[in-house]
Amino acid sequence: MNVSHAPLLLKGMKIYTEQGCIKKGYLKTRDNIIVEVGSIKELINDEGYKVIELPAHYKVLPGFIDIHIHGANGADVMDATEEALQTMATSLPGEGTTSFLATTMTQSQEKIERALSNAGDFIQHKQASNHAEILGIHLEGPFVNPKKAGAQPAEYMEHPNLELLKKWQALSLETIKLVTLAPELPGALELISYLHDNDIVASIGHSDATFEEVEKAVQAGSNHVTHLFNQMRGMHHREPGVAGAAFLLESLKAEIIVDGIHVHPEMVKLAFLQKKKEGLLLITDSMRAKCLKNGHYELGGQDVVVKGEMATLVDGTLAGSILKINQAVKNFINYTNCTVDDIIHMTSINPAKQLHVYDRKGSISVGKDADLVILDSEYDVKMTICRGSIAFNRKE
Repeated sequence: MNVSHAPLLLKGMKIYTEQGCIKKGYLKTRDNIIVEVGSIKELINDEGYKVIELPAHYKVLPGFIDIHIHGANGADVMDATEEALQTMATSLPGEGTTSFLATTMTQSQEKIERALSNAGDFIQHKQASNHAEILGIHLEGPFVNPKKAGAQPAEYMEHPNLELLKKWQALSLETIKLVTLAPELPGALELISYLHDNDIVASIGHSDATFEEVEKAVQAGSNHVTHLFNQMRGMHHREPGVAGAAFLLESLKAEIIVDGIHVHPEMVKLAFLQKKKEGLLLITDSMRAKCLKNGHYELGGQDVVVKGEMATLVDGTLAGSILKINQAVKNFINYTNCTVDDIIHMTSINPAKQLHVYDRKGSISVGKDADLVILDSEYDVKMTICRGSIAFNRKE
């Protein structure tokens, strides 16, 4: 559903394009796409555009793409309602997210199917162009290892099942784009091969796999790792495990939750030194309590306690995050001293390429979707534009 809006002209700020940074530039949008980018000196005509003048220290980056997010602002994908997905799509531009994968979790088949059917229908028929776009579904579980359950309910976990996945893909109207699974389980390699052949990302996660088992998964077509270090076999000098394989196998792209809780800042730095800007994707893995106050919330039928910056089950197990992706950006810069170009790769380019949408998203280039985030010098979000519409505007 496209929402009509005036063409926009942004001018005066830094613009980080595919070709590099324009220090004082302008950018025009029309009909949801970027139609012109250049130096302010080259700007000739502004008639017919809504002109937005921005300070020289503001930065325009491609909109953030969060490929692992369960919920926000009281809503969760597993609620299986149009209202929940609408709440997420309208809330996420406030942190700079312009597109995302609606992420499910391990539950009964009936509950998963309700969520998949609802999300598929919403994605195909009910999206508005002035909100964050749901690019597809991230199916996290149930094909994962109970030994690495985390906040995923172990009682609903099952072995990878190709026929069930095919049924679910049909139910979702072909919108499943990424599947997290444990490659050491029976049936996993067959499923990975099918996912690869159908351009669905096969991600290794909630896994106790050895290095050798990860290698076999990569040979079968896996190219992704779900929340690096969390709920996976860690590195050991006698067995590199999933984490070691993520470091050593260049074809694996790794998600990472940079909230200072899920992964120690020095381990974030180590991951960046090893995987570099091309190998990491910043995610939030956030749950419904994001944007809300401390208190008790629900995640997959389980009680979650939110206190400060941490969300845990009653037994203390980390239960997703309440992280906003622009805060992950701030944290990553603080931990690693990385560049803006590095951030653009990890928040936009890499996820767009993994999801096969780099032809229209993930960078600032003429002809691509006008998905933009405007940040100040502190990396606070000042404005977010989703497909040419102002979806968020922080008034001073």
